[in-house]
Amino acid sequence: MPLHIGIVGCSAEGAALCYRTICMEGAALLGGEHRHPEVSLHSPSLHLYVERLAAGDLQGVADLMLASAHKLAASGAQFLICPDNTIHQAFALVQPASPLPWLHIADVVADEAARRGFRRLALTGTKWLVESEVYPDKLRAHGLAFARPQLHERMAIDRMIMQELVRGIRSAAQVEAFAAIVGRMGREEDCDAVVLGCTELPLVMDDANSPLPTLDSTRLLARAALKRAIQPAS
Repeated sequence: MPLHIGIVGCSAEGAALCYRTICMEGAALLGGEHRHPEVSLHSPSLHLYVERLAAGDLQGVADLMLASAHKLAASGAQFLICPDNTIHQAFALVQPASPLPWLHIADVVADEAARRGFRRLALTGTKWLVESEVYPDKLRAHGLAFARPQLHERMAIDRMIMQELVRGIRSAAQVEAFAAIVGRMGREEDCDAVVLGCTELPLVMDDANSPLPTLDSTRLLARAALKRAIQPAS
């Protein structure tokens, strides 16, 4: 039997995309129509995370993640994923106290970037994420370089995510603005791929409309979880 996946949710849109990917793509790996591993998802109210992030309270973020981890462990989950890049800032506080092992979203993205032969990645996401070491630490470990958007670009992407995408608002203007930033980073920063480092960004950006190849953190994490779940049965 596949392992039971626990999803530590933060924002609804990103968690839902991760969950749907696991369920929709599970059949191809498990070899049967409609099949996917057992999945449990727990998410506190998003405002609790936002308040702690705004206050710089990483221990508070970790406490929320751990509360979800314990509830998922009690539900029978056997390992955990979190389809939210930003709150991985607290991962070092979470991992030692967790009742279950985790897959780290930035590890998964860095593995894929290295596999595809990229050299220098444009890092996008919330302002909290882009200014953190969540991705730089993992990318450096794989010998990968990266560039952060300029401050005004970070703020524009952050507003798009926090004021629109997490609320389910999508528009052509978002695609145009994001593509302009990514295109500039390709030309001026020598980036050869872009990390969609917010789990809502893949809802509006992909290889079809991005000036650079995309690394879809949400779906990459979901696929890594699927592989981990079926490993004992393979």
